Amino acid sequence: MNLSNYYWSFKSAVPAKICDDIINFGLSQNEEIANIGNFNNKKLTQDNLKTLKRTRNSNIAWLDEPWIYKEVQPYIHQANKNAGWNFSWDWSESCQFTKYKLNQYYDWHCDSWEAPYNKPGRPEHQKIRKLSMTLQLTDGSEYEGGELEFDFRNYNPNMRDELKHLRKAKEILPKGSIIVFPSFVWHRVKPVTKGVRYSLVMWNVGYPFI
Repeated sequence: MNLSNYYWSFKSAVPAKICDDIINFGLSQNEEIANIGNFNNKKLTQDNLKTLKRTRNSNIAWLDEPWIYKEVQPYIHQANKNAGWNFSWDWSESCQFTKYKLNQYYDWHCDSWEAPYNKPGRPEHQKIRKLSMTLQLTDGSEYEGGELEFDFRNYNPNMRDELKHLRKAKEILPKGSIIVFPSFVWHRVKPVTKGVRYSLVMWNVGYPFI
């Protein structure tokens, strides 16, 4: 799929107070080690954890609060239109509140899979992730490192020279900024070297592309 826009951003879209409310609510929820698809829905052994941390090292909590969806979803619709993607989607998964502490990161990955969800009775059944959204909950001045980067070649960046097709998403640095992008676009969060980076991620699903 050829794209004229690999992501769409909104600077300081969400008020600082709401960002702080999301952080405080997220910190009050049960925290868990962030997972990846290979290890979802299974108890992790020590070997599993070592393998997982080669790709991802962060802490998360799951949020399903209507007031959060109400705040963020209009920007996803607007980005879908403004960027010219016009993807058909009809459901947002649970929001992922993510905490990146010192030396934590999420290496190259994309958010979508080839096979649709197989969850009979659930709204996401037979659907795939189409649009991903990241909301910056902390200002970029509050931490160092933790850069959100995209790869525009749209295949595994580890397979070749990543520097030629790399884009640092500096647009997301101001607190409350939002970036929306197709879920199949490769991206990463580099290690945090100072402070803590909080973000909110939301995946939006629809029936597979034809």
